[in-house]
Amino acid sequence: MKRETGILLHVTSLPSEHGIGTFGREAYKFVDFLEKTNQTYWQILPLGPTSYGDSPYQSFSSNALNPYFIDLDFLVIDHLLKIEDIKISEFEDKIDYGRLYQERYLILRKAFKNFDLNKHEFKEFVRNNDWLYDYALFMAIKKGYDDISLLYWPNEVRLRDPLTIKELEEKYHDEINFQMFMQYIAYFQYFNLKEYANRRGIKIIGDIPIYVSYDSSDCFTNPKLFQLDKDNKPTHVAGVPPDNFSKDGQLWGNPLYNWEKHREENFKWWIERIKHQTNLFDMIRVDHFIGFVNYFSIPANEETAKNGKWEKALGRELLLKVSEELGNLNIIAEDLGVITDEVRALLKETNYPGMKLLQFAFDSREESDYIPHLYSENSIAYTGTHDNETTKEWFTKLNENDLTYCLDYINCDNLDLATDSLIKETLKSKARISIIPMQDYLNLGSEARMNTPSTLGGNWQWRLNKDYQTEKLINKVRHFTNLYGRNR
Repeated sequence: MKRETGILLHVTSLPSEHGIGTFGREAYKFVDFLEKTNQTYWQILPLGPTSYGDSPYQSFSSNALNPYFIDLDFLVIDHLLKIEDIKISEFEDKIDYGRLYQERYLILRKAFKNFDLNKHEFKEFVRNNDWLYDYALFMAIKKGYDDISLLYWPNEVRLRDPLTIKELEEKYHDEINFQMFMQYIAYFQYFNLKEYANRRGIKIIGDIPIYVSYDSSDCFTNPKLFQLDKDNKPTHVAGVPPDNFSKDGQLWGNPLYNWEKHREENFKWWIERIKHQTNLFDMIRVDHFIGFVNYFSIPANEETAKNGKWEKALGRELLLKVSEELGNLNIIAEDLGVITDEVRALLKETNYPGMKLLQFAFDSREESDYIPHLYSENSIAYTGTHDNETTKEWFTKLNENDLTYCLDYINCDNLDLATDSLIKETLKSKARISIIPMQDYLNLGSEARMNTPSTLGGNWQWRLNKDYQTEKLINKVRHFTNLYGRNR
């Protein structure tokens, strides 16, 4: 297997004058950076529109793109906006999602007024994306109800009474078109960026959350595929049980799948979902892969995850059907967590590479499965991910014994050089692909952490300094990449 490497950086974190990273010039510059440093992959987080809490893992749709990623400067070039339309006061270094919500859609509505809905390419986009109208309808109704959750919509709407839905379609006709317009522009800009990356030998790794949000067009449109009651409200929701890190466990709140119904329909919804993602990305990371084997079921009225229980999923049947319909896919299994023999067997059967995090490797009391000398070639090695501390911060949290063990293992006697040494150990490993978070190449600390699980607020806000592309950094990343035979 060819040894390859890449960098983990979400689109939101790219530099931009407009408050959040976009599919604009800075994204192209980052692709150029990847090319200069001999990278093969750009790994990103889910691209869907985010809801309360701003997490890309809680989205209004499993297919839609976040309108915040639409680049305003490109809309000026396309004559949909004027320069004065996008002249707004400067944003802070961190992403202010509240301000974006208040300001960005006003600007995009101006672009919509200047857009020709009869444009052939737009009509083709609408015709070729079966999910689009249902998503646009859901978002239009949601806007009409002041953005409250689907949970609190009137019963006749949540249950999709035909006459009520017909009235709402007529009432929100313009808003539906606006929502479809934003998706058309976002997809157009994304695919231009992807084509640019692919031409330069850069492949994009996307991310599929295993669960969808209850407050989504997926649940609104296909309620029978989820564990919902007669009023289409959740009966059981997802999470993980209490452990050493969380005494109450994690209550994610996503509705659980009605696996028997998916089986009845030959897993059509899943197949269409994965097919769509394979069109978007060159490789896909499937989040919480263990949920295809066992899932933790928590009654929807619980306030913590303490009273949940493990249930069996139909992941093996699903993935065999996916393979039968779509062939061999470039999938990474996020197999972190409770790994059972069944999970190991499914990974072996599908041949999907699992993930190895070096931040999980150094327990001085026992040898860990994450220690690099145990890696197989068919794995993806990371220093850490978006849910972990940056490596610089992680080193400060290690107890004395673990720190001594780690520094000895990575042959480092200077804590100031420890992050680079751990990166090198990741690149050196047998794993066929290694992915390094951009924060680690920059040796940033707690100020650059992307997400702290089980917390709400203050996450997903980190942004890359626009002057990151120094000759020193480019030379370092390229040297590390070439040193361990991962150059393209």
